[in-house]
Amino acid sequence: MGDNSETVRIFSGIQPTGAKHFGNYSGGFRQYAATQEQGDAFFCVVDLHSITVEHDPHELREATLDLAAMLFATGVDPERSTVFVQSHVTAHAEAAWLLAAVTGFGELRRMTQFKDKSEAHEFVSAGLFTYPVLMAGDILLYQTDLVPIGDDQRQHLELTRDVAARFNARFGPTFKLPQGQYPKAGARIMDLQEPEKKMSTSTSSEMGKVLLVDPPDVIRKKVMSAVTDTGREVRRAQDKPGISNLVDIMAVATGEEPQQVEERYDGAGYGRFKSDVAEAVIGLLTPIRERYQHLRAESGELERLLAEGAGRARQTAEPTLAAMYDRMGFVRPSTRAAGAGLATGSRPL
Repeated sequence: MGDNSETVRIFSGIQPTGAKHFGNYSGGFRQYAATQEQGDAFFCVVDLHSITVEHDPHELREATLDLAAMLFATGVDPERSTVFVQSHVTAHAEAAWLLAAVTGFGELRRMTQFKDKSEAHEFVSAGLFTYPVLMAGDILLYQTDLVPIGDDQRQHLELTRDVAARFNARFGPTFKLPQGQYPKAGARIMDLQEPEKKMSTSTSSEMGKVLLVDPPDVIRKKVMSAVTDTGREVRRAQDKPGISNLVDIMAVATGEEPQQVEERYDGAGYGRFKSDVAEAVIGLLTPIRERYQHLRAESGELERLLAEGAGRARQTAEPTLAAMYDRMGFVRPSTRAAGAGLATGSRPL
């Protein structure tokens, strides 16, 4: 089948785990907001993926709503894009089971993220192993053309394309083969205290990460305390990881190219530069934080937006799921009302 519309279909899934930080904004949220300008965008809070490792049920509920609110707060427009929670659209779980029939055990065993995550957990679930199959279903259900995605998910997207091609070859043309859109330079934001490491919710210290909901005084303190070197030149270099990171942060906050930032602060010294970085980040994040807090306080409005998004997602995914069942040879439920035969005088068997 496949959607023959000329409109570009976009899909990206985001896990509701942990407080979101500036690195998440740089490599994720700002990309989502920009990508929605390119076509028909679907952004999914992938809560089913979150249960593949041990989790706290209360934290999952709160994190799901937190992430949905942050998507809207960072610029995803509910009038232009579809934002929904994965578990609200049962087609995702169904598609994952069907696609598992055309996914090789060896393919899944080669996934580097499974190897890394399984080493970090004492209990390794079957769900963690088949995680990429669920991700493939997420993407393929929507006849996706473009997937805004982190570079760490590149292998999973390649598997999605392989699984789609195998299904098409075995059962007939059904899926589009999606393309990835990966973050450009500057998307990888590093820890403020350990600039050789990526900024992380779980492994960065409180002073090493700027949270998207941090108030201005906290942002100032963190940026002004960022680790730098003993020099004065504001430029990116391998031996200046701290300053290189701050240049990238400034570029993200202002929309400039890193080279423009370097030119603007040529000879300025670190003190003024750090202060300006802090103010630029505050200027960017303050309206985001305020919008986020409003949405979390108005839970009815947030739930309404998610319900509308789930409705649109179900309507879009249903034709693909129906085609999958049909082409794989399943007998589908009759659309006739139950007992219609009895109404005409037929006797049950």
